[in-house]
Amino acid sequence: MLARVAPDDIDPVGHLVSEKLDGVRALWDGRRLWFRSGLPILAPHWFVERLPPVPLDGELWLGRGRFEQLAAAVRRAAAVDAEWRALRYEVFDLPSAAGPFAARAARLREIVRLQRFDALHAVEQSALADRAALRRRLDEVLAAGGEGLMLHRADAPWRAGRSDALLKLKRLFDAEAVVVAHVPGRGRHAGRLGALQVRTPEGVEFLLGTGFSDAERAAPPPPGSVVTYVFRGRTAGGVPRFASFLRVRDPDRG
Repeated sequence: MLARVAPDDIDPVGHLVSEKLDGVRALWDGRRLWFRSGLPILAPHWFVERLPPVPLDGELWLGRGRFEQLAAAVRRAAAVDAEWRALRYEVFDLPSAAGPFAARAARLREIVRLQRFDALHAVEQSALADRAALRRRLDEVLAAGGEGLMLHRADAPWRAGRSDALLKLKRLFDAEAVVVAHVPGRGRHAGRLGALQVRTPEGVEFLLGTGFSDAERAAPPPPGSVVTYVFRGRTAGGVPRFASFLRVRDPDRG
């Protein structure tokens, strides 16, 4: 199952809510681990032999704000034991299993409990009473360095593909950066702007390539101008994630 973006005013009643982990999606078919792309994950033998003989869906996780380190570890051509002993397999569903999500989540907790493998965890799922409780939970996760929340309909059957039964809730932030250069576009953007190379006040440079109208791509903000962009958190190196152009800064805007 793949998540859609939740509306900001979503009512959590009828959902089970968990933290959105900043990990690497990993599918276990009962014998091997796979990336979502369909490529195999070359995990150590001692790790996979401790997983149960039932399909699992989850994320390999090293902790909040450590995605780059995690991605490097799980994509090595030869697994490094010390790196794998530091990570966890956080599981949140039983692919293709019958029954509503609430029942699958309960069964998953029991499978993990019986497996007695410290690296295998069932993601905590909570029922929240109202929108205020959801906002408090989101604030807690973001303040601790997390990405956001996942909301899964408690009554939803498992279904492959993107689904309104599974939603991700993250908070957009906005910030400003100075335009350093223009990167030419390709394909349908050939002959106009592809992306802005921008620099944050902290000196971090990155490419801002989405959020522009056709008119803005034809006449982009010149180097030296200040633009506002929105984003959903930062990498460990301080680069904004999922950054999108919002507007050229208006010095009179409140």
